[in-house]
Amino acid sequence: MEGVLVRKIKKICVFCGANSGKDVAFVNAAFHLGKVLGKRKIDLVYGGGKLGLMGCVSTAVAQHERQVLGIIPSAFTINNLVGETCGKEIKVATMQERLVMMVELSDAFIALPSGFGTLEELFQMISWAQLNIHNKPIGVLNINGFFNGLLSFVDHAVKQEFITPRARKILISATTADELVDKLQAFRFEPDPALSKLKWSPSSSQKEKLDLTLRL
Repeated sequence: MEGVLVRKIKKICVFCGANSGKDVAFVNAAFHLGKVLGKRKIDLVYGGGKLGLMGCVSTAVAQHERQVLGIIPSAFTINNLVGETCGKEIKVATMQERLVMMVELSDAFIALPSGFGTLEELFQMISWAQLNIHNKPIGVLNINGFFNGLLSFVDHAVKQEFITPRARKILISATTADELVDKLQAFRFEPDPALSKLKWSPSSSQKEKLDLTLRL
């Protein structure tokens, strides 16, 4: 990364699920990601619990003596549904409150192979970046081509002019943890000039008008 201005990343939020998937490669990659974060002295923010890939990545980060913070809806803690969080835990009332706190406490986001919940979190982060709610890098760890179909769909949406080329740059992908973290550190946010006028402070009662021809 010589000659590239490196973004300082202290905490990464990893989106993943309570399942391990069919292929043991997913488990191995989740453990390796946690190891990479630990070696790079990056702390982990995640959804809490110890099941599936969430347990793999959080355990690996903790083993490398980095801080682990699980943000978990109280409903998931009833009857120990997802297991004990590896590290500190913050309980919240709703899924949306959880995601807002993840944004506030993290410097970047990584999605691992998983299901609908992770995809929802991933695309909400992308949408919020597009709307200039945050300017933090977002990437997927494309283990064994898991995200190939999704990435092809996003590129198809660009070709059909539903997603702008500028917005497409928000979603980063890599096949290894080291490569992905390098890309997150090198990411430079390029907000849409019109969308950058939006004011998202809690005190704002009105939002700036947008050119309705923009493809959101």
